[in-house]
Amino acid sequence: MVSVTVWNEYRHERELPEASAVYPDGIHAVLAEALEERGHDVTTATLDEPEHGLPEHVLEGTDVLVWWGHEAHDEVRDDVVDRVVEHVRDGMGFVPLHSAHNSKPFRRLMGTSCSLKWREEGERERLWVVDPAHPVADGLGESFVVPEAEMYGEHFDVPQPDALVLVSWFEGGEVFRSGCAYHRGRGRVFYFRPGHETHPIYRQDEVRHVIANAVRWTAPGDGPRPAYENVAPSEPPE
Repeated sequence: MVSVTVWNEYRHERELPEASAVYPDGIHAVLAEALEERGHDVTTATLDEPEHGLPEHVLEGTDVLVWWGHEAHDEVRDDVVDRVVEHVRDGMGFVPLHSAHNSKPFRRLMGTSCSLKWREEGERERLWVVDPAHPVADGLGESFVVPEAEMYGEHFDVPQPDALVLVSWFEGGEVFRSGCAYHRGRGRVFYFRPGHETHPIYRQDEVRHVIANAVRWTAPGDGPRPAYENVAPSEPPE
């Protein structure tokens, strides 16, 4: 069982009737439900809680942090971002979803603008599995369709992924790297594109399956903890 914290701005669902109609209890509630159904221990946190719901003791007890943000990236305090990034580099998994490409933690971990093209017209999206051997692809077919989605298009200004697992095609003609796996220090990051506040994408089985796989893949392993210090030779001189 993985200890997961699902973080959400929780603004659109309270401000937009079309968003509250799809996610009346918030996107975080639907994501938490999907992960709990798959046996994970899940808590939620939102932007307007003290310390954005992410004080040190919460992150200390989190194996994987799932992040959804859109309109209020700049409201996330830099000291909380520092805390999240430090925990990721120390082994905590990080799964940014959809518009979290522009979140402070993801941009900090990538070291680039993470900019992209977009269009909101409810277009059909087909996601193709381009790395069927990757653990995040476990249990998927060759492709699956999201009936209505916001388009994201290349160029996506991120570093070359350590593994590219999913690529999207949209009916308007664009393609996008939609499932990108990275290693940062002892931690793993998986960016997954699908998701929108007014489309019921997080209720779709294939999407929930990918997120659950991403949580398992990014969960901390049992590898050694490097010591960054002045050390004696590992092989003493004869």
